[in-house]
Formats: sequence, structure tokens, C-alpha cells
Amino acid sequence: MLGTKDLPLFIVTSFVLYATPGVDMLFTLSRTLQHGWRTGMAAALGITAGCVVHTVAAALGLAALLAASAFAFTAIKWLGAAYLLWLAWGMLRAAMRDAQPTLTPAPPTPSRQVFAQGFLTNVLNPKVALFFLALLPQFIAADAADKPVAFLFLGAVFVAGGALFLFSLVALAHRLRTFGASRVTRRILNAVGGALFAALAVRLVQAER
Repeated sequence: MLGTKDLPLFIVTSFVLYATPGVDMLFTLSRTLQHGWRTGMAAALGITAGCVVHTVAAALGLAALLAASAFAFTAIKWLGAAYLLWLAWGMLRAAMRDAQPTLTPAPPTPSRQVFAQGFLTNVLNPKVALFFLALLPQFIAADAADKPVAFLFLGAVFVAGGALFLFSLVALAHRLRTFGASRVTRRILNAVGGALFAALAVRLVQAER
């Protein structure tokens, strides 16, 4: 279809990748558990928008630039790691703030800001771009008449499936949240989330092309 091959296998492979814990899943889960389904959906939509950018970049060959240029890869890698550390610091500050019962908890982050955060966590991760560049060509037929169109089609399938997975994750996390999110619970979520984001930032810095 549209110059692709083994589409069912591609869908199964994509699902396995969706279910693998990573930055996108952690960000969506933490935002939903902390502030509810609206914030979680904003995070999921931001991440989805980031995946769209990576799909278009792969189709245009921009992802190949990251694979070929050590400077471009390193620059994006450090930007992404710095942003993850900034998010980690924000979550750790929130955990410390919740540890002080005399202070009023900060209001939820606006959905537009959460959308932007989700978008940037995805776009500023060069490993995602290289993943698209490595995975998608395996499912494009050698005799495809228009390979960029095949890239875009597979990317659209991946993005749509990823969005559905994240939306389902939001629904599940929101259901768990309805059991009650006390100050202690919020503090634990922020502390654990901040520590994990910091660890992911370190792992990203150590990543090789």
C-alpha cells in the first residue's frame, strides 16, 4: 500500500515500541496523575505533534543529516538533555513545595504550556529522529514509486497508533487518579518523575549516533 510492505508487522512493531517505557510515556503519565485528564491529553497531543515533525523530517531527509553530522546530533542531544533537566528541576521544586503544608499548592500548569512541553520533549530528542530513519525504511518496498510518500504514510500510521496509545494511557491514569491524589501522592509523583527525567537526560547525553 503506497509503496510499503509488511504493514501488519509494522503495526505490531510500533505497538511494542509504544509500550516501552520512555520520556513520552513518563511525561504523559506524570502530568495526568498530577493534574487530571485534560492536562494529560495536552501532553499526549504535544508529543503526537512532535512525532509529526519527525515523520516529515524523515521524509525530507533531515533525519539523515542527524545521522551523518556529529555536530548536528550533538547540538540537538544537548538541547534535549538540558530541557529534560529543566523539566526535572520543575518537578523536584514542586515536590519540595508540597512538602511544606503551610503553603498552598501551585495551580495546574496551563494546557497550552503542557502541550508545548510535550512537543519539545519529543522534538528535541535526536534518538527519535534516528529511530524513524532506522525503522521506516525497513517497511518501504524497494520498487516504491515515491519513497517520501511511503515515509509519510508509515509515519502517519505510527503517529496515529501512538496517539491512541497515549490517549488510552491518559484514560487509565485518570481512572487511577480518581482513587485520590493527596499532597503526599503529588509529592511522590513529582519527586520520582523529576529523578527519572534527570536520569533520562543523563542517558541522552551519553547516547551515540
